[in-house]
Amino acid sequence: MSYHRVYKMLFAKVYPLLLDKVERKDRTKEELDEIICWLTGYDSAGLQRLIDEEKDMETFIIEAPALNPKRKLIKGVVCGVRVEEVKEPLMRELRYMDKMIEELARGRAMEKILRQ
Repeated sequence: MSYHRVYKMLFAKVYPLLLDKVERKDRTKEELDEIICWLTGYDSAGLQRLIDEEKDMETFIIEAPALNPKRKLIKGVVCGVRVEEVKEPLMRELRYMDKMIEELARGRAMEKILRQ
């Protein structure tokens, strides 16, 4: 596994950036949290704990309570990278989240984002 600096970025620093991205597109914190919780199995208290304890992105994924099996249905390109072709497991999980948040910011319906 190659090491990417994004793995050591603090979730507490990344989360406000994600929130800003979706709020600029008239989406809500609740929708962002729903996506992250759906993907990882964290609940709202778990997300807040990650922020309070200053956990990094690597820990965010590794300690995720229950990665959603439907996440493998996420396909497409985000930041010029085809999500389903990312070989490195940890990076693929982060790209799944990126793709879902991008879909939210672009106005896609929550049912479709959550692969329901």
